[in-house]
Amino acid sequence: MRKFFSPAVLLPLAAWIVLAAVWTRPLGWALIALVSAALVASVFAGVHHAEVVAHRVGEPFGTLVLALAVTVIELALIGSMMMSGSPAASTLARDTVYATVMIVCNGVVGLCLLAGALRHHVLVFQVEGAGHALAVLAPLTTLALVLPTFTTTAPGPIYSPAQLAFAGVASLVLYGAFVFVQTVRHRGYFLPVDTGDGDEPAPTPTVATAVASLALLVVCLVAVVGLAKELAPNIEAGVRAASAPQAVVGIVIALLVLLPETWAALRAATRNQMQTSLNLALGSALATIGLTIPAVAALSIAIELPLTLGLGPIGTTLLALTLLVSTITLASGRATVLHGVVHLVLFGVFLFLSVVP
Repeated sequence: MRKFFSPAVLLPLAAWIVLAAVWTRPLGWALIALVSAALVASVFAGVHHAEVVAHRVGEPFGTLVLALAVTVIELALIGSMMMSGSPAASTLARDTVYATVMIVCNGVVGLCLLAGALRHHVLVFQVEGAGHALAVLAPLTTLALVLPTFTTTAPGPIYSPAQLAFAGVASLVLYGAFVFVQTVRHRGYFLPVDTGDGDEPAPTPTVATAVASLALLVVCLVAVVGLAKELAPNIEAGVRAASAPQAVVGIVIALLVLLPETWAALRAATRNQMQTSLNLALGSALATIGLTIPAVAALSIAIELPLTLGLGPIGTTLLALTLLVSTITLASGRATVLHGVVHLVLFGVFLFLSVVP
């Protein structure tokens, strides 16, 4: 009975009560603070339930569950905002996907490397797993965010309907192949490295506990997207009031949606489980592009919604630099504090140039 009154159960329920109370209502400062607190509480509860599921099913299935769940929720949020007629509708998918890649590859990976290396000095992970992820991430990002700027069939940084359909199918094929390799053909490449810490493994959750946690994880993630959607108009209003570029809206949305994975990846890094952190981080970036681009492409073609995908010179340069540095960082299977600092500095550059382009 005590489990039913644990914070992991009560916090999602409280978040849903807050969501129901503020749904479609204008938010003042007090309600914004309440919604933000409920969102953070949902994130922490969601991470707990994701870890329970991950412990039951094992790696890399556990991290894949969280990556896919968060991506589906992110996709629902992007789609609803695109169809709402938001001023940022045509560029929202591009801005959010680009922001997700930069936040994950520089912010999340950098934070995990720094926190883990400060505690354990040298972090170890499997080169094969990281290499496979980067081998898919590079063409996915190029296909979705770079090539539309240079194609000539349609004017501007956009794909024609035929090009958009092809890009969507190609993205699905690449992501599907990665998931097959990660979970079936070469699953061993993505398993955590034995660091010899000698930590006693926690008891494996029962099937009933894992199923309950999976259901509560969905409850938490839906609460996150609902609360984030309620905050979105205030985010857009704040961006306009600050005279910041419209791309900042996509960054804030990506930051909110990635909170569960960021916290889970950071916890794994501090436990000297960098492979799990990389599975979460890089898997999230791959899922975001591999699933979001085909979905928004289909939505754009179906309802004739304009979709701007191509990045400008600054975004393209930072994306190329991020992929290069990520390749160097992950090439040896060992990382130190320096690698974390480099990625966090790149993340700072991304944030600064997004506000002051």
